[in-house]
Amino acid sequence: MISVAIDGPAGAGKSTISKQLAKKLGFIYVDTGALYRAIGLKFLRGGFDTKLECDILAELENVKIDIKFIDGEQRVFLNGEDVSTLIRTPDASMMASAVSAKPPVRAFLLEMQRKLARENNVIMDGRDIGTVVLPDATVKIFLTASVETRANRRFLELKERGSAATFEEVLDDMKVRDYNDSNRAIAPLKPAEDSVIVDTSDLDFNQSVDTLYNIIKEKM
Repeated sequence: MISVAIDGPAGAGKSTISKQLAKKLGFIYVDTGALYRAIGLKFLRGGFDTKLECDILAELENVKIDIKFIDGEQRVFLNGEDVSTLIRTPDASMMASAVSAKPPVRAFLLEMQRKLARENNVIMDGRDIGTVVLPDATVKIFLTASVETRANRRFLELKERGSAATFEEVLDDMKVRDYNDSNRAIAPLKPAEDSVIVDTSDLDFNQSVDTLYNIIKEKM
């Protein structure tokens, strides 16, 4: 099977670009961040403290995550509930960043992600796909952009969904998440040594898709 690993910080455009690339290539798109967001949502709903590892392990026993592809789109189900929209709030994003640093959570999701890649041609995006989850991926890309560009993209996305968050709040949250993702002890955000680094700060959506498509086709 062919696997494409696309890593990068929040707001770099990984999800939207990966979805379009998957359609063009006829691959399955796997948004791994959505899996961590689902766990984050579960912890948020319970007012759960993520500091104690023994508590995390106990809580994970009550978590069942399923991925279903409906009309070509990935939908995420948490204990039978479709939470694909609910996991996109700023609070869920921050909790996802917190729980993704916890070894029990990462171990809980690792085999699920690898199984998808073993059984399908995939484009998988996240923070550590090329470095940890799929170290032997056919193609590895590290997608990035300036923090201001990324925050503006996320702000516009949230605004379309009716969120009252301000640009300044989104920018501050993104800076915190960048720091947490890059400085965590387990699988920190960084490019794989053999990844192609693509900065989309000055590229529009179609230009970004074309750039990555050409890289993937050349590597394949």
